[in-house]
Amino acid sequence: MKKTGILGLCTLVCLSGLLTGAQRDPQPITTGSLFEEMVDIARLARFPQPAFRTVQFSSYDRRSDLPGGPNWFANSDGFGGEPIPNFQAVLKAPNAEGVGEYLVVDVEGPGAIVRLWTAAISGEIRMYLDGSDTPIYQGRADSFFHRPYDHFESIKDVDKDRFDRTVYQRDASYAPIPFAKHLRVVWTGNTKQIHFYELQVRLYDQEAAVTSFRASDIHDYRETIDRVTRVLDDPDQAMAFDSPHSLTAFDLSLAPEETKTGVRLEGSKAIQELTLQLAAKDLDRALRQTVLRIHCDDYPWGQVQSPVGDFFGAAPGINPYQSLPFTVRPDGTMICRYVMPFETSCRVDLFNGGDQPVSVKGSVRAVPFSWNDQTMHFRARWRADHDITGSNQDVQDLPFLLAKGKGVYVGTGVYLMNPSPVPTPYGNWWGEGDEKIFVDDDVVPSTFGTGSEDYFNYSWSSPDIFLFPYCGQPRNDGPGNRGFVTNYRWHILDCLAFQDSIRFYMELYSHERVPGMSYARIAYHYARPGVTDDHQSLMPEDLHLPLLPEDWQPAARMGARNSVFFAAEDMISDKAMTHLDQGRLWAGGQLLVWTPKAKGDKKAFTFSIDSAGKKQVNVTLAMTPNGGSVAFFVDDKPVGDADLYRPYRTLHRNVALKPLELTQGDHTLTLELKSPAKGSLETQIGIDFVWVQNK
Repeated sequence: MKKTGILGLCTLVCLSGLLTGAQRDPQPITTGSLFEEMVDIARLARFPQPAFRTVQFSSYDRRSDLPGGPNWFANSDGFGGEPIPNFQAVLKAPNAEGVGEYLVVDVEGPGAIVRLWTAAISGEIRMYLDGSDTPIYQGRADSFFHRPYDHFESIKDVDKDRFDRTVYQRDASYAPIPFAKHLRVVWTGNTKQIHFYELQVRLYDQEAAVTSFRASDIHDYRETIDRVTRVLDDPDQAMAFDSPHSLTAFDLSLAPEETKTGVRLEGSKAIQELTLQLAAKDLDRALRQTVLRIHCDDYPWGQVQSPVGDFFGAAPGINPYQSLPFTVRPDGTMICRYVMPFETSCRVDLFNGGDQPVSVKGSVRAVPFSWNDQTMHFRARWRADHDITGSNQDVQDLPFLLAKGKGVYVGTGVYLMNPSPVPTPYGNWWGEGDEKIFVDDDVVPSTFGTGSEDYFNYSWSSPDIFLFPYCGQPRNDGPGNRGFVTNYRWHILDCLAFQDSIRFYMELYSHERVPGMSYARIAYHYARPGVTDDHQSLMPEDLHLPLLPEDWQPAARMGARNSVFFAAEDMISDKAMTHLDQGRLWAGGQLLVWTPKAKGDKKAFTFSIDSAGKKQVNVTLAMTPNGGSVAFFVDDKPVGDADLYRPYRTLHRNVALKPLELTQGDHTLTLELKSPAKGSLETQIGIDFVWVQNK
């Protein structure tokens, strides 16, 4: 087995040790060893030794103290002015300025901080390790939750740019902070101000040897840190194999309702890499309706049962991204790097649950593996709720995984269709709901979140496309959070070990009532033989790819309140170099497409307002591979610009122009091409609608 990448040091040692069954003497847990764990996917296949429990301290609403009780869906979780302070304890009552002192965490070690997150938090954090009276961190609270290592001068000794995009991921930090005896974190601030936070901690068995974090660790482990961040930055390169000997390729043609086996393996082995690529007339439907089933050790129901596209974390369709365990390439090649061990046999089946022929090319890379009483099967069983109603009144807990037995939770993917007609995040947001994870004998969840986007490491209902090693949003159609939305989060350093059971729920809690939603999800986990769960076999109705409503119209409420909407095709008198595209993504089912030929070309749109005053003009456009850059003018006054290029797929986005004082009557919005589409593509500027909002 030869690696072309740069896994290096412990990652390779741990990988070979897991695959061969070699036992190593226990080593102290250090800042360096925790960094090595950040890229050591293979270790997840064995129950951790020393054992640990992962818990989360967060600003969830403290009234939610009785599962299913009157306040179970209470949502005052960090905006300020909560009925009960969102902390472990009040250490000092607020002074005349409203500033008090609050306990965030106080736990006995050994342990380690493995994840931090905030949407926004003011005030100051003090962090004490091992009973010291001197804080190892004292500074801004937002810096602590977003970029804790930046507090220490030795951060300059590592590749900081790469660290910032791999260890710090969107609004979260995965910079580990181990402690041998004790962790105490105190916040000083005003609870009437925003103070969202999440802090995840591993709590090891008492016999675990842990070396506490020191400021000098960043310097002392700089080579390890740089090696790990190189892997996180480009897993495709760093984790690539160049040996063909362990590779088994297959090429299948599947008729509707047909199942075929791609690979059958015998003996005690582990799949290190699974690659699939589908071809079909309607590829998006094929990716949802072609089901991957992986049966290890003759289990009648596959440990993996999922639509192919959803399994790889970026459905529906091909939405390219690269993360540590999964990659989806623009050509449709999909790669899984989660290690899948089996004791005696493994069979990889593909089932075509659609009505069109599908071709599947794939490969499996498997190597010898020594199975023992700590080894676990990899499991990923997809489920979907179609045509459900999101609500801010009738909130519900959606089950992601209910399992009895021993295992480790390692990742989550969600795949939504959100038909809300409100065109703004405030109004069409689907994810106010918190994750609630009960582990073993929890009476209340040991992981209780503060919002769905917070769980996925972002904030404020953002529609941004973002991609990180452990988290991302590879698809969000828009406008706002309307359309198809995909989020992923991989629990690598922050995996959740369970000795007896796990119950993972996510609240479905939207800004307003939204009937007709679809909510699919996968709970990726490892499990010892004998674990039972609540999975049900996939039915044909589960596998359909939902459609957005036809001829939707934007609604003037919430973030779009006090607005008047104008369809772009109704605003032009000169139709030269324009045509209409049809599709359910667009308001009224059609998009005006302008095809300017040269820089400086212009297209004018007329709109009328019935009362003078300060107005916000918004333009809702398409971002596509054919998009160019445009400038906007209202009555010949420059009011903004936008780059409408997007390398993959199509996004539907609002562009808010500079607010203006406008008189009653007719006005002209002009678009001017600043730069054409990249390469030799014809420039296409898609304008869906314009909306004018009273300010």
